[in-house]
Amino acid sequence: MASTTTAEAPAAEFSETELTIGGMTCASCAARVEKKLNRMDGVTATVNYATERARVSFGEGTEVADLVAVVEKTGYTARPVPRPAPAPAPPSPSPSGAPEADASRQSDATGQSDATERPGETDETDAAGEPQEPGEAAATAESAENGTPDSLAALRLRLLVSAVLSLPVVLLAMIPALQFDNWPWLSLTLAAPVVVWGGLPFHRASWTNLRHGAATMDTLVSIGTLAAFGWSLWALFFGDAGMPGMRHGFDLTVSRADAASTIYLEVASGVITFILLGRYLEARSKRKAGSALRALMHLGAKDVAVIRGGREVRVPVGRLAVGDRFVVRPGEKIATDGTVVEGSSAVDASMLTGESVPVDVTVGEPVTGATVNASGRLVVEATRVGADTQLARMAKLVEDAQNGKAAAQRLADRISAVFVPVVLLIALGTLVAWLLITDDATAAFTAAVAVLIIACPCALGLATPTALMVGTGRGAQLGILIKGPEVLETTRRVDTIVLDKTGTVTTGRMTLLNVHTTHGTTETDVLRIAGALEHSSEHPIAQAVAVGAAERTGTALPTPESFAGVPGLGVRGTVEGHQVLVGRPKLLSEAGVALPQALTDAMTDAAAKGRTAIAVAWDGEARAVIEVADAIKDSSAAAVAELRALGLRPVLLTGDNRAVADAVARTTGIDEVYAEVLPEEKVELIQRLQAEGRTVAMVGDGVNDAAALATADLGLAMGTGTDAAIEASDLTLVRGDLKVAADAIRLSRSTLATIRGNLFWAFGYNVAALPLAAFGLLNPMIAGAAMAFSSVFVVTNSLRLRSFT
Repeated sequence: MASTTTAEAPAAEFSETELTIGGMTCASCAARVEKKLNRMDGVTATVNYATERARVSFGEGTEVADLVAVVEKTGYTARPVPRPAPAPAPPSPSPSGAPEADASRQSDATGQSDATERPGETDETDAAGEPQEPGEAAATAESAENGTPDSLAALRLRLLVSAVLSLPVVLLAMIPALQFDNWPWLSLTLAAPVVVWGGLPFHRASWTNLRHGAATMDTLVSIGTLAAFGWSLWALFFGDAGMPGMRHGFDLTVSRADAASTIYLEVASGVITFILLGRYLEARSKRKAGSALRALMHLGAKDVAVIRGGREVRVPVGRLAVGDRFVVRPGEKIATDGTVVEGSSAVDASMLTGESVPVDVTVGEPVTGATVNASGRLVVEATRVGADTQLARMAKLVEDAQNGKAAAQRLADRISAVFVPVVLLIALGTLVAWLLITDDATAAFTAAVAVLIIACPCALGLATPTALMVGTGRGAQLGILIKGPEVLETTRRVDTIVLDKTGTVTTGRMTLLNVHTTHGTTETDVLRIAGALEHSSEHPIAQAVAVGAAERTGTALPTPESFAGVPGLGVRGTVEGHQVLVGRPKLLSEAGVALPQALTDAMTDAAAKGRTAIAVAWDGEARAVIEVADAIKDSSAAAVAELRALGLRPVLLTGDNRAVADAVARTTGIDEVYAEVLPEEKVELIQRLQAEGRTVAMVGDGVNDAAALATADLGLAMGTGTDAAIEASDLTLVRGDLKVAADAIRLSRSTLATIRGNLFWAFGYNVAALPLAAFGLLNPMIAGAAMAFSSVFVVTNSLRLRSFT
């Protein structure tokens, strides 16, 4: 949305909220709620049946209460999902400098500044450390579960009672040998509670929808089962069905018998039981589908030891402020994103990135909230809290993706919206056609009831959201964040992948690679002396030499007695009594020191490989050449091979010189290289490739990659990169490993394939089942079982994505 800087023409103000919708029982319910909300002025809404959430954007003049009222008028319940409150301000030290006597009280004081809370913002904190109303944290998590534990238990009880009562009714109807003289009356006694109490949710929802002039899947079930039960009552009390000695056969197709002697108690009770079973299995499966997101939301620490007034004070994570310093002991979770200010340790980030190897951190290095301190004691300064942390942003990205809709799902929603009224007309047409053609009321009624019961659009409504829930949740566990269903559709078409070199294919930092020495000089001596001098310089190449020297020698570097930088050439100084020069060959030549041929050849070879070579001399003699370069990541070559295997054409893009680019390309197996590209030219290159008819994916990590990531058909940002790159991308790779890019595309394609398979099954089921029922080829009870298990099949098929590796 464009904004203006003039006061006279302000941009339209839009707000966004999420509502938890209660009472939806099928995809047509979600379609109705969405349609009603979108009819409001300035409102754009998307309702997701699987997550039971509505995402709503609305303009000025509309309040959240208005949205809730519209949903309730439609016959459903609505509750705003609590939003994160602003991060608390850093606590100011007490005037006396004494430790706070009551840290929680002091934090409460800082929290009072947000007196005008939005609904659902008070003291209690959620898993990401964001304030919520008491009880809302649990409610929010449970809404993602698609059914609270209490509602699931109630559904299980209703199912078990109905099953126990229905089983004898079904057996008596299907097995004539079990039928005794007055068996129909026992069947009525057992079936009545199932139809009335077991089917109460369907009847209640059907009545509510009727009062609002609507029809849903509940309408079909309620009409079908009540019609079967009503027919049975008429046949028992006013026909011959209740006479002693009456026998009743069972057919897989429609029955052709005397209407007055035919009862459908097994249909009425069996259908309700089967649909209750389907709903129970569906609810359980949907809870499993959302388990990865719930696990992500609950990863964070609950409290933290903050250093205030010189001592540790234990406070809830929600009270942390930017700038606070807190202690993390071995085995504890790091409370929030921050920078290590004291100590060193190995940090296990596997829960966030999927990377199993702990990463060593020391003073000055960043750490991420929810990761685990594996060894030493750390003191961390908070840099991000609440909704700004990587964990909270990950959870938000995953949740946003799960609330989205693929293009195919939008078609399914439009079909679901008109499906139930169409089915009612088909059932009526089936009844009339059978009566006119056969004059058989029993067969006509059976076929019409089968049509009502077989036609459930639930599988259509579940096809996309359940696959998205599982796919995006599994992605989060592997360190892959998918921003929405549109992304999945793009991954299928991508044929070219552009890889930014620095920070993507390479580590993004200069690294010491090789040391070439003259005869009589050891590598250890070169590294100790050159490393000591370079340690005093802040130049990236100097720091690479110093760090590499310390790592390779395994000892502390000596302190130079003198040091001086020579702009553009290198450094000079005294180390352990030696007069040392480190830098370009020109620095040595100006001091009268010549490079021997072996070292000159080493410098030439390094330049051919795109590496930076620096000369080392002391006491008037050239001693060594050190090679430094932006090292290629260990996994890059394998990643490029995997991308090729996925049918993608890799392209290397860099602002570095051609020699460096070609060297990296040779090592990683990339044929197409664009070097010396300015940041603004990256976008032009992407557009040029697109103009050639290619569908382009781009992988990058820097601020200068953000525009190119946004321009590409599919943008993949390294999570180790900048916020700008991550915001501009479609997929975020939490771990800075290019192999994850291949995993991300494979997962996206697998998720899309699952969605398409689900929709094919759901459409195919309804297209095939309705004619079978209308032509009398399905007994209504078999139809009920098939309808219930179609939804279960779709959800179970989606759950296969949990095993993606």
